[in-house]
Amino acid sequence: MDLATIVTTINDIIWAPPLVALCLGAGVILSIYLKFPQFRHFGKMAKLTVSAETSEEGITPFQAFATTVGSRVGMGNIAGVATAIFFGGPGAVFWMWMITLLGGASAFVEATLAQAYKEKLQGGNEYVGGPAYFIEKGLKLKWLAVLFAIATVIGPGITMPGLHTNSIANVFHNAFGTPEIVVGTILTAVLALVVCGGVKRIGKVAEILAPVMCVVYILLALIVIVLRITELPGVIGLIVKSAFGAEAAFSGIVGSMISWGVKRGVYSNEAGQGSGAIVCAASETSHPAKQGLVQVFSVFIDTLVICSASAVIILLSGYYNVQGADGAMIVNGAGDTAYGILYAQEGLNAVIPGTWSGAILAIATIMFVFTSLMGYYYEAESNVNYLTKGSKNLVWVFRIVFIISVFSGNLIKSDALWTMGDLGCGLMAWFNIIAILLLAKKCKEILIDFEKQDKAGVEPCFDPAEFGIEDKTGAWEKYAEKKRSYHI
Repeated sequence: MDLATIVTTINDIIWAPPLVALCLGAGVILSIYLKFPQFRHFGKMAKLTVSAETSEEGITPFQAFATTVGSRVGMGNIAGVATAIFFGGPGAVFWMWMITLLGGASAFVEATLAQAYKEKLQGGNEYVGGPAYFIEKGLKLKWLAVLFAIATVIGPGITMPGLHTNSIANVFHNAFGTPEIVVGTILTAVLALVVCGGVKRIGKVAEILAPVMCVVYILLALIVIVLRITELPGVIGLIVKSAFGAEAAFSGIVGSMISWGVKRGVYSNEAGQGSGAIVCAASETSHPAKQGLVQVFSVFIDTLVICSASAVIILLSGYYNVQGADGAMIVNGAGDTAYGILYAQEGLNAVIPGTWSGAILAIATIMFVFTSLMGYYYEAESNVNYLTKGSKNLVWVFRIVFIISVFSGNLIKSDALWTMGDLGCGLMAWFNIIAILLLAKKCKEILIDFEKQDKAGVEPCFDPAEFGIEDKTGAWEKYAEKKRSYHI
């Protein structure tokens, strides 16, 4: 049995129906238990995201938002949507929307907990945290925390980066004829310069690139909508009807639609996966629930906006294939083009006159990929620090491994890379979702505390001692002192 077969077999076990049900079920349970904070606090969510908070220690909430948007908005939003449509049909897009709306609660819980249990690094100018930390400190399950940390090093650190390099090399080759190996080498070299600067440099780069790349991609999608506006109602109807098997052509693959929609939704927006929570912990904010709400907004931007833009481009252009249960093509609009980012690129070329749109997509894609890889690096490095007790030498060893894994995307077929990416994502989701369900009560207490202070008209501040959380490193010291002065 070769390596590809082994990886595929393991991935099929991890992404069996129980994990799909767990992802959807956790979103439903947490949404109901917390009274749907992703909808109740939507206005506050948007306001907090663009607030002008600054930070001398750690990164700002907006930098954390931009970094997590950057890591979420990547190949999963373009090639991932195409893959979901190929294996699950147009209805998979509907289930991506559902996992996002429900998964907003999962994102809120994991981000809030990551903030509540964060620690200040020795030296006092950076914070670290995430599922490994709140599992160990909140659940007292060191073994589970270690498993999550290992899964994060394997996933974002080793198995997931190559996919992005492979995709961007393909799209640049298609747009400009540039050899894939050249694109991959340049990307790897520039990324190395950024990640070696640590989380502060990553945050500064992300807050510039993330908004630009999102706006450019949305504009391309809007042009497609304008040019094919009469077909838009039919495409929306196709997505919804297909999701429930009401569209005859896709009625035999409803199970695949749900599975691929959830799988690609989690891979794209990372809600419940725990990776976004790692970046959240690096920010400085006065109350954990504030960063939790900011991260819900990043999940919504990722899927409801960017993934939907990809779906619009692919489905309105008619440039896609769907594989039936028997392996035969149900829809054959893309000819011999392999599924992936080329669906979107060729779809743009088919709808918008000239080839400039495909070139713009290539440029936007490099920003998508670059910010994704920056986020992946920080998520993995944070857990290397957790596992090695902050060993600088081992962090540098990991940096070398990460750079090699990025470059490896030039050498491995994309099918194998998608499987490896799903494997890393699935491992993290299993450990993290179980943890946030067990700590949901603690998160609810923190949310109520936030709402109480907000209603009183004061800046919500957090005192971990009130929730039985030990703050050995003084991560919350100044905000705890401020809260004690409120007397409410």
